[in-house]
Amino acid sequence: MITYEEHRLRSLVDEGRWIELLGAYRQARAAAVALDLADGDLADAGLVGAGGAGGAWAVAAAQNRAGIATAALGHLIAYAAPPEVAARLFDADGGPGTAAGAADHDAGPLWEVLATRHTWRRLAPLLGPPPVRRLVAQTRVLLGEDLSRGAEPDPEGVPLLLEPWESVGRAEGMPVREYLRHGGSRSALLTLPASREGLARVELPEPGARLPGQPATRALAELAGWARTVCVRGPAAAAAAQLAPGPLVTGGYLPFALVWPALVQAGIADRAHGAAHGRLALWRVLTAMTGAQRPESADRAEVRALVARMRCFTWDDPADRLRHLHLALEDPATGLSWAVSGSEEV
Repeated sequence: MITYEEHRLRSLVDEGRWIELLGAYRQARAAAVALDLADGDLADAGLVGAGGAGGAWAVAAAQNRAGIATAALGHLIAYAAPPEVAARLFDADGGPGTAAGAADHDAGPLWEVLATRHTWRRLAPLLGPPPVRRLVAQTRVLLGEDLSRGAEPDPEGVPLLLEPWESVGRAEGMPVREYLRHGGSRSALLTLPASREGLARVELPEPGARLPGQPATRALAELAGWARTVCVRGPAAAAAAQLAPGPLVTGGYLPFALVWPALVQAGIADRAHGAAHGRLALWRVLTAMTGAQRPESADRAEVRALVARMRCFTWDDPADRLRHLHLALEDPATGLSWAVSGSEEV
């Protein structure tokens, strides 16, 4: 049954009345936040109106649920409205609870939908909130734009131009989703290994000795939260032996450029995350592997040298489900290797 409100919104879309649609989005989102905060369970818990962490948690939870409730309309505006209107989804000038946040999503985050529709030149003067600006800029970089001279520097120093290995990897598999006007998206499922082509039967060595507490291991675990990670002293195969199903595997070596798309996509298993999250997380992994204490203090030349010498080993697991990633990354200069392995349904 089509409600009056649905009919009204469809009429506004058909007539291109985007300002009114933005107003309807803001009104619905603010109402959803207010209703959530007035919920009996939150009120009974003493969270509504409370200061400190409890009150902040309640507001954040209400904002997230409101974002879900209004996601379909937000997606349509981000996709089809003129950029001058669509960018205002993230502005707080409509009042409390009306602005979409970086986590608001439908088939994917609303900021990524917007970023796939317009160039940085069109969007840069319109976007206010720094987190959204950063993610949109990184998405435009992933789509091939050179923002090295046209955008504010990334706070973690992540380049605003694709590195050569990223450009090759982008040609092999695009991690940014392709969005559809009325909701939904298309994207390739990028896995490692993608197939058994080029792989051979390999006998792994004894597992290398684990090295706990490595910053790069933690960064790799944050990149692919659904997989196991480990660091060892030894070659890539010795790291793989820690996580592989047995000493005999079907495996082989790949250049980092062919590994890159699957690693970026590993960081966007959640629909609230976009490909920019994956790229940023992967750069944290690489900078940590160079020994940098903080991403923003990393030497980009050292990252490039690391990628140039890195050896990447992938292997097959018979128990793999639809999404899977089995990869060991070896730095011959330090003698350290990291492995990440896991699979899940999507």
